[in-house]
Amino acid sequence: MKVVRTIGELRDQLHGQNRISFVPTMGNLHAAHLSLMALAARHGDPVVASIFVNRLQFGPSEDFDHYPRTLQEDVDKLQQQNRVYVLFAPDEREMYPEPQSYRVSPPSDLGDILEGEFRPGFFVGVTTVVLKLFSCVQPRVAVFGKKDYQQWMIVQAMCRQFALPTEIVPHETVRDADGLALSSRNRFLSDKERREAPHLYRALRELRERLLGGQLELAALERHCLAELLASGWQPDYVAIRRQTDLKLPAPEQVEASEPLVVLAAARLGTTRLIDNLEI
Repeated sequence: MKVVRTIGELRDQLHGQNRISFVPTMGNLHAAHLSLMALAARHGDPVVASIFVNRLQFGPSEDFDHYPRTLQEDVDKLQQQNRVYVLFAPDEREMYPEPQSYRVSPPSDLGDILEGEFRPGFFVGVTTVVLKLFSCVQPRVAVFGKKDYQQWMIVQAMCRQFALPTEIVPHETVRDADGLALSSRNRFLSDKERREAPHLYRALRELRERLLGGQLELAALERHCLAELLASGWQPDYVAIRRQTDLKLPAPEQVEASEPLVVLAAARLGTTRLIDNLEI
């Protein structure tokens, strides 16, 4: 595996390649990331990964400075897996050589709801850096995890809007044995919080079972789930049942007609904010 730091080096390494499969990350790699690399290898060759902690995705009160940076450990894991041909690990100056003035803004009906409501500007940071990474790598395929469900949908929409020649391939959420979705932020959980953390997934599963069992009052189901999380010591931002196609609120007739839905949630456990979702 070659580790390159500049866009020029990256393009030199990838010159003439037209079946590139790409996995963008912010590093601190774990089993879910490695699973993304494995899926990427099934969809193209060579596989390119990137590690870049993107300041634009962090709000003023968020954890940019404390986000775990473990580049050497990440390199070791990728080399052991032996699937990645090039790792692109630029610094900020390489990615943003001039004062940042160009931004890519998703439409408000998709970018300003749910995560976008509670993390203003987050998806502007996501789409801006992903578009630049796609420009650098020129992938035929890019793999995104469905744990970040809204992000996956926004990146797909961006590719359609700009007619990018990149297919977005989703990867199902990777979970620990007790159901907790794998995340770099899980390392911030105390032992007690780690034991409680799978409750978020269990609450979403209970909501799904209630819905499939015929309870079709979506607002009541959301309130019940929120109350259960609050009673267990969580600080929830939202629990929302939405259409899978566009994350809009489903109409009653769509619920009755078994429209494909997804329930999404975000909540803090102590100081750690966790997100999860479950398709219905």
